[in-house]
Amino acid sequence: MLRDLKPTDNVGGFDVRPGNFLLNGATTVSGGVNFTIHSVYAVECTLLLFRPYAKIPYARLRFPDSYKIGNTYSMLVFGLDEIDFEYAYSFDGPYEPEKGIIFDKKKYILDPYAKAVIGQSGWGKKQEHEGVYKARVVNSDYDWGNCTQPKLPFEELVIYEMHVRGFTQDGSSGVKNKGTFAGIREKIPYLKELGINAVEMMPIFEFDEMGSYRNYDGRQLYDYWGYNTVCFFAPNTSYESDHEHHHEGRELKQLVRELHENGIEVILDVVFNHTAEGNEMGPYFSFKGIDNNIYYMLTPDGKYYNFSGCGNVLNCNQPIVQQFILDCLRYWVTEYRIDGFRFDLASILGRNEDGTPMDKPPLLKSLAFDPILGGVKLIAEAWDAGGLYQVGCFPSWNRWAEWNGRYRDDLRRFLKGDSHLAWDAAQRITGSRDLYDPTYRGYNASVNFLTCHDGFTLYDMYSYNEKHNLENGWNNTDGANDNNSWNCGAEGDTNDYNINKLRIKMVKNAFATLMCSQGPALFLAGDEFCNTQFGNNNAYCQDNIISWLDWTRKEKHKDVFEFFKYMIAFRKRFHIITDSRGKATCSYPPVSIHSNVAWSAKYYDDTRMIGVMYAGASLKQQGLDEFVYFGVNAYWDYVNVELPDLPEGYHWKLYVNTGNEPQDVILEDRNVILYDKRINMAGRKILIIRTISLFKKTAPTRKCVGASCFYRFRIVNVLLCCQHKFKFVTLEYIFNAHCKTSLSLPFLYCGYIII
Repeated sequence: MLRDLKPTDNVGGFDVRPGNFLLNGATTVSGGVNFTIHSVYAVECTLLLFRPYAKIPYARLRFPDSYKIGNTYSMLVFGLDEIDFEYAYSFDGPYEPEKGIIFDKKKYILDPYAKAVIGQSGWGKKQEHEGVYKARVVNSDYDWGNCTQPKLPFEELVIYEMHVRGFTQDGSSGVKNKGTFAGIREKIPYLKELGINAVEMMPIFEFDEMGSYRNYDGRQLYDYWGYNTVCFFAPNTSYESDHEHHHEGRELKQLVRELHENGIEVILDVVFNHTAEGNEMGPYFSFKGIDNNIYYMLTPDGKYYNFSGCGNVLNCNQPIVQQFILDCLRYWVTEYRIDGFRFDLASILGRNEDGTPMDKPPLLKSLAFDPILGGVKLIAEAWDAGGLYQVGCFPSWNRWAEWNGRYRDDLRRFLKGDSHLAWDAAQRITGSRDLYDPTYRGYNASVNFLTCHDGFTLYDMYSYNEKHNLENGWNNTDGANDNNSWNCGAEGDTNDYNINKLRIKMVKNAFATLMCSQGPALFLAGDEFCNTQFGNNNAYCQDNIISWLDWTRKEKHKDVFEFFKYMIAFRKRFHIITDSRGKATCSYPPVSIHSNVAWSAKYYDDTRMIGVMYAGASLKQQGLDEFVYFGVNAYWDYVNVELPDLPEGYHWKLYVNTGNEPQDVILEDRNVILYDKRINMAGRKILIIRTISLFKKTAPTRKCVGASCFYRFRIVNVLLCCQHKFKFVTLEYIFNAHCKTSLSLPFLYCGYIII
């Protein structure tokens, strides 16, 4: 044991001995600190010790040759107190840039396994020495006790994508600790009220928001999103409200703990496709100074490949890099109890060392089968900036899910009324089985989304035809041009009542579609109250109200917020939407696709109405079935729709009609019973209809005649739709429980009900 070891040497005035070569990074042990790092091509490694915030090291401890096994350097330094020092490394070795080997012993090198990076806790503060980062030893003494994780079925997730700072930074958030992990803790009651059961945090690994700082037209622009990672094992300390040294990460752990206690899982957006070191012109502070030609994917002449669009590409399937990534993910799962990871530009993780795509990438396979990661959700952004697009064919081993970019693109186009898309839209809503065969991909492969950080907000999707990114400083050339959006008749803000009313209806249509689609669902924080980025679809550099959530809109768009709450709850209540593996007791399939004609999925080029029906056995009432019908008319005019027939004893009840006035969109408590299956459905609207079973209601009277038992049921305050007229009545219905036939029906209908 390390605690029993005694010094064997003295280096630079410090008692030392060979350390624990398997203990990566800097770790406090009995009597001192263990330092371990490795390099294949270095010929010399030196540990640099600094006084807190000092610019020049007070000690340089060169690793003796006997302190190296293989390519790993390890040294236990006795008498060090973690609060008294910061550290970095210096490596010496050959300089052969044509081979990608570029050692420079004058550079201070950040430990890739560092648990905290100094000088990063103050957001927007520029360091005196750009590109120089030092590490601090972290006391890992947080006690998780017997805390459990929610371990929710993947298909039931409703994922809320948020930026830690932007979620609460605006004063309208009403929190004490704005823009921090603690600020999110203050908002947990809000998240519970909304009903989401997973948060996906945009990058929280240590990054330097000042790395690409610039001033454009008087506006300060930062690396706000945080996709340029400085250190993979350290949380971003500027997201902490309590900057207690050597306990970095404690505030994040407390947040994760409280989210779990409230049934909310935590997913991290991680970036293993590139780093903040950039290309040949970028900073030099970590991997470049350790083993540049191992950690980065290089061309034959030693230049950086750029499949990430950010200057460099991590060489993910090189065994050393593969092990580093695995170590990192294991650390976050065990030390922070993270439930899942979304991998940015994940197709890069499947490229070989020469940049070619691999059939069975060893990294992806190792993550899929690693025992520590066994219950962790793995989500791939299945494309990269080098043109590789793998949506539907990402190597999975039945473990990897994907951000379904086809879902976003097809549904955005269909919902705004584009033609030739009915069949595609129906496939996306029902789990994209044309892309993800359940036999090989299971039922969780498609993470459905219409909005995320990258692109328009949901409100902006129906307020702008074009991107408005001038404030990013690139003359509106950055950001995607294929937004598949529609401004509903005016670009941006307008006082036109009808346009604004249509926009809100389109927002509700989109979210209802997402909640009634099979597969995990994800949406962007703030969509629930129509947050806007004012048409900016690439707000990566905007640390201001463009990117921050404006919580005043929650009151302004209260009806939208209430609709989001209702639809999330609706999805949770009716398991047949998320789980199509259970069979109904009747002969109906778990999922069926319809056009405006029931049981017909014959779509034409101009078809803009689709219906999806989910059917399955009730989990609450044995012997009964549940049915949910989701109908969307993306056409701008009325369409005659025929609802599917139901088994005897079941009738359709209208739950949602987005074409109504805001106070009449949610109709569950109105008891609108549709006895006629023919509907004249207005344009640009969604209907959600669920069955009621009259024989599952209370039966105040029962009469037995021979072997047959007859039940009489009474349902009060039912809104009947008959020949375009509406009235509240009390229904009585007699049902023969023995032969399952109806003895009487209260009404007969003809013609279409106008809804």
